[in-house]
Amino acid sequence: MNLISKEIEQYCLDQSQADSGLLKDLVNKTFKEEKIPQMLSGPLVSGLLQLLIKVTGAKNILEIGMFTGYSTLKMAEALPEDGEIHTCELMEKHVKTAENWFKKSNDGYKIVIHQGKAINQLDTFKIGSFDLIFIDADKINYPEYYRRSTALLKVGGISVLDNMLWNGEVLNPKDDNAKALRETAELIKNNHRLESLLLPVRDGILIYRKL
Repeated sequence: MNLISKEIEQYCLDQSQADSGLLKDLVNKTFKEEKIPQMLSGPLVSGLLQLLIKVTGAKNILEIGMFTGYSTLKMAEALPEDGEIHTCELMEKHVKTAENWFKKSNDGYKIVIHQGKAINQLDTFKIGSFDLIFIDADKINYPEYYRRSTALLKVGGISVLDNMLWNGEVLNPKDDNAKALRETAELIKNNHRLESLLLPVRDGILIYRKL
């Protein structure tokens, strides 16, 4: 299911804030060298994250799922000098790739990488310590990522979950990934302590604020 046409998406990109040169290089390199480059969050999703950081004044960020570091670095560029991103990534290959890009950036010092299973990493953070959380990792674990990360979010903080429409498969979920995403959306919708909004941006962005 094509949620929007490529022409409309390109028009949106043309009318939005452009990436820095380093981010453009990162994207190009990822598409040339990675087997599944579509795992990149993309400039529209990451542009939304940048804007949320600036609007809310977020300083402490948690990212679950780093890949080659595009969204991480884009968020770091929006953070103040004393801001910090803790990002979780399972694959050592992606960690090494991202580290090389972070070293090239003036904002790389704001990024702390935690390699390993994100489920295990989440237990090491303090309750209510993050202003903003971005989840873009293995979909099967989204319900658990949601449960654990929400406790880590400050009151008034914002969480953003990517791929929440899963190419439209959440309408009639058949595989485990689609079922997990549908479950996550319903858990969030039914939590009276959260204000949520699901948008058909790219592959679906769900945003919620903790009350």
